[in-house]
This record gives sequence, structure tokens and C-alpha cells, in this order.
Amino acid sequence: MKKSHGPSLKATLIPLKWCPICKGKAVTKRVFHELPCTECHASGWVSAETGEPLPVEILVTQLGLMLNIYQQRIITLERDWPRASSAADQYSQNNRRGAGGTNYTGD
Repeated sequence: MKKSHGPSLKATLIPLKWCPICKGKAVTKRVFHELPCTECHASGWVSAETGEPLPVEILVTQLGLMLNIYQQRIITLERDWPRASSAADQYSQNNRRGAGGTNYTGD
């Protein structure tokens, strides 16, 4: 068993879910206008375990951690995504769309 004294030195990710009142939009619709949601401090997120809004200081940290995670996912997806070929590459490759399976360049 690992002994620890004091608070954790590393920020942990708290599971969040959309606010049930505003459904993650951070505003509630009234008759003629929209008001900031008071249940989630106008963030659209509440604790997934308790359903209660997080304090603003903790909420800012959690949203920053979530943003970093999703930015890393986007970077890895962009890196793995195949690049679109340019017009010059398409012109020089054989596309077999011409008569008898020859290269059709559109000229």
C-alpha cells in the first residue's frame, strides 16, 4: 500500500456529463430570450457521479484537461489521415479512365 500525505500533485480528470437542465448548451430558453443556466454555472457540464455543478475553479481545470485530451486526439487523427493529392499528382498518375484503359487527363 502506497503512503501519501497531502493533496495529489497531479490533476485528475473528473467524469463530466451534460447539464440536464440546459442539455449542454449553457443557456436556458425563456419566452423571448436566453439566460445563462444557473444549474451548471453557464458551462453546460455537471459531475457525472453526483449531477451537481462543480465549483468554478475546479470546472476551469477540468475543461482545460478535456480540451488538451481532445486536441491530442485531433492531432493524431490529422497525422494518420491520408493527404489529398494535388492536381499535378493526379495528372501524372495513370487513372485508367481513357479509351482502352489509358490515362485520361481531361485535355
